[in-house]
Amino acid sequence: MLAFISFLGFTLFVAGFAYYKTKNAHLTDSAEGYFLGGRSLTGVYIGGSMLLMNLSTEHLVGLNGLSFRTGFIVMAWEVMAAMAIVLFAIFFLPRYLKLGISTIPEYLEKRFDKQTLTITSILFLGMYVISLLPIVLYTGAIALESLFQVSDVFNVDKTTALWIMVWGVGGLGAVYAVFGGIKAIAVADTINGVGLITGGLMVTLFALAYVGDGNILSGLAEVYQHNPEKFNSIGDEDSLVPFSTLFTGLVVSNLFFWCTNQSIVQKALGAKNLAEGQKGVLLCAFFKLVIPTIIILPGIIAFHIFQGQIDNPDNAYPMLVELVLPEMLVGFFAAVVVGAVFSTFSGGLNSSVTLFTVNIFKKSLKPDATEAQTVALGKYLGLGLAVVSMIVAPLVANAPDGLFYLIQQLQGIFNAPILSVVMVGLLTKRVPAIAAKLGLLFGMSAYILFNFVVKVDIHFFHLVGLLFAGNIVFMLVVGYFYPQEAYEEVYTEQVDIKPWSMVKPVSLLIALGSVSMYVYLAHNVPGWVMTGYYVFAVASLAYVFWSIGRELMNSPRASMRTQKQG
Repeated sequence: MLAFISFLGFTLFVAGFAYYKTKNAHLTDSAEGYFLGGRSLTGVYIGGSMLLMNLSTEHLVGLNGLSFRTGFIVMAWEVMAAMAIVLFAIFFLPRYLKLGISTIPEYLEKRFDKQTLTITSILFLGMYVISLLPIVLYTGAIALESLFQVSDVFNVDKTTALWIMVWGVGGLGAVYAVFGGIKAIAVADTINGVGLITGGLMVTLFALAYVGDGNILSGLAEVYQHNPEKFNSIGDEDSLVPFSTLFTGLVVSNLFFWCTNQSIVQKALGAKNLAEGQKGVLLCAFFKLVIPTIIILPGIIAFHIFQGQIDNPDNAYPMLVELVLPEMLVGFFAAVVVGAVFSTFSGGLNSSVTLFTVNIFKKSLKPDATEAQTVALGKYLGLGLAVVSMIVAPLVANAPDGLFYLIQQLQGIFNAPILSVVMVGLLTKRVPAIAAKLGLLFGMSAYILFNFVVKVDIHFFHLVGLLFAGNIVFMLVVGYFYPQEAYEEVYTEQVDIKPWSMVKPVSLLIALGSVSMYVYLAHNVPGWVMTGYYVFAVASLAYVFWSIGRELMNSPRASMRTQKQG
């Protein structure tokens, strides 16, 4: 009963707060308001929404399941993500806001042509429907079954209970996305994000206290002493995510997800100005460095507690939560889990709807459509995609290498082709549209052929890296022999693109944090590597402190003090 009360209380609080913040904004009356929040989002909402759009049950359940099997080596996704987000803040976001785009395919239309826009939009839609929305719903259902024992409550088998929760959570998430718009999603995401981080840290701390008989530090020491091989950031080439993939396909995957993936980028495209956008993006990057304590360490603790004896590693985290959390907190955490599912699911739906209505419906099918018609179609499409996702969700059960790994494999179909085309578009001026279209189609087809049909004996991340490099070279060769007229970017002046004054030092601090995590969790680090790391750390911190001092000296209060003294 206590669990249900805390669940209901937190859920109603989030819904009420989101309604209060958006009730008078009229942001669902126009396409820009519905899809981009009227370009009014501030840093806190952007950072919280980006984080929770990414962090959901496929991480809590899926990535903890991977760490149960392999250990800290899987932190590559999170730590490298922080580096990719830094690059997004410094390089990609200023260009996107300068052009005033609503979607990534819209940029590709400006740079190449309408057919490139259409192809990319279809690829994004396929990615969301195939590799994101169903898996998010399914992992959410797994977590809720473990927390609330839904099968016992309704006196049904676990498969039927999963179907019930998929349709229940999916239906509510669809209503949340379709009738709220992007700003309602961003506001609710921020509150849920705080709840998810708080709840996730509580699970980790309670689990360590459980192992250490009430002493958290003793629990951590015991887990490390009994499982040292799990605390290795490097691993070996036989591991699920070899260290070498950090420099091939894992870089491509992270750059695609954080710099060109519509469902993530859309949050920052709604920024009121570049400075607020960069603050929000870097806030998200900072939290990505904290997240391994929530979505990786618990999997290792579960391995220690259950002595590796779990049939399906994807059940490790839900079983740990059920074991260590007090009843009062179980309801709160369940509400957070539901909020995380809502966030990723509704964000994916909103991005899918945006892609279709803005890039296909308005551009090709009905260019004279009114704002009301566009928004209405978006709502109907969102409901339709939600139903498809709910039908597909239970079919992804029992992925051989875990659900999170399955997501990464499926997204390999899309990430290398799309990222290569965006990068060539941003870094060159004369590569023609035909090169981009052929690159998209070739990259997608080649990955499907070599990873799912022929199945070459190479890690799929290395395959992604090779195809990305091949696409880049192919497009540059076409551009060399068949150059188009030079493309020039035009500043639309929709938002102020003056950068945040602290963007570089904060970015450097985050990069230092990323490198530090790898260095201190690596086994047998060579001396020359440690020497280079210390030089980098000292230089980085010196620059950060110098930047902070300069910022304080240039602040309005400091200027007023100087004028008074004069």
